[in-house]
Amino acid sequence: MPLESTRRFLGRWSSAGSQMSAHGMSRSGGRRRRFAIASLVAVAIALIDQATKAAALMYLSENERIPLLGDLLGLQLAFNPGTVMSLGSNTTWVFTLLGILASIALFVAAARAPSTPWAVAIGFVWGGAVGNLTDRLLAAPGFGRGHVTDFLAYANLFIGNLADIALGVGVGLGILLSMRSEQPQQRAEVSERSAE
Repeated sequence: MPLESTRRFLGRWSSAGSQMSAHGMSRSGGRRRRFAIASLVAVAIALIDQATKAAALMYLSENERIPLLGDLLGLQLAFNPGTVMSLGSNTTWVFTLLGILASIALFVAAARAPSTPWAVAIGFVWGGAVGNLTDRLLAAPGFGRGHVTDFLAYANLFIGNLADIALGVGVGLGILLSMRSEQPQQRAEVSERSAE
């Protein structure tokens, strides 16, 4: 009898162990899949961004605006040594360094993305960051001091590019996902309070 109960115990333990290892393998497989999704989104955005910037350099002028939606949106070439609205124009190398650090942090975030929607959001931000970082590293006037190529003119406010749009979309998605994940937690807290 003790031998039979030992066998049962070992059988349960080994099946639980195999379930745990299978669960661990599926989790790591899911992480790899989410990382691949984030990477594909980032690469696609960075490539599209660089292609549109190359087209802007070939066909657009700094002195002439081509209207798309009247005065609201147009195409005009600009070179930005700083960040949004040319802030920090004299510290391009600082933004290059921040871009490198952000790209590394986003690589890590992509590897740890908790869900597919989060992987997509991270991919958008990562792709936008890499798109503008590529300009800072490789564009004139020199390595690490490059000016970002902009071509989407928003009224008389500022001129941006597709990398900027990708950054905005990614951050917006991240905010929506954060708000959505907070709602069940808030409901759980309310139900706990009402149960007390």
